[in-house]
Amino acid sequence: MSQSDITLSELQQKVDHWIKTVGVRYFSELTNTAILMEEVGELARIMSRKYGDQSFKAGEPDDKLADEMADVLWVLVCLANQTGVDLTKAVESNIQKKTQRDAERHKNNDKLH
Repeated sequence: MSQSDITLSELQQKVDHWIKTVGVRYFSELTNTAILMEEVGELARIMSRKYGDQSFKAGEPDDKLADEMADVLWVLVCLANQTGVDLTKAVESNIQKKTQRDAERHKNNDKLH
C-alpha cells in the first residue's frame, strides 16, 4: 500500500471527523439514504453515457466518474457511521458469505465463459 492508501476503518474515522468539524452534524439516516440514491443515480448517468448507449450532452463533462464513485462511497460511509456498522467487518463477512454461497455457481455459469 502507498502512503495515500487508507483502510475502511480509517476512512470511517476521517469521514466522522470531517462531519463533526466541517459538516456540523450528520444528516438523518433517512436523508442520507435519499442522498445515497441521488448519488447512485448520478453515477448511473455517467456509466450509461460512458459505457452504455447514451451520449454525453454538449458541454457535459465526461471525467467525473471517480468523483461520483467517491460521492457514493462517502454517503455510504456516513450511513455506516450513523448506524454503528464496522465496514471492515461487514466487507470481510460479505466476502466469506459470497465465497461459500458462490463457490461453484460462477464457474458453472455458461454465460461467463
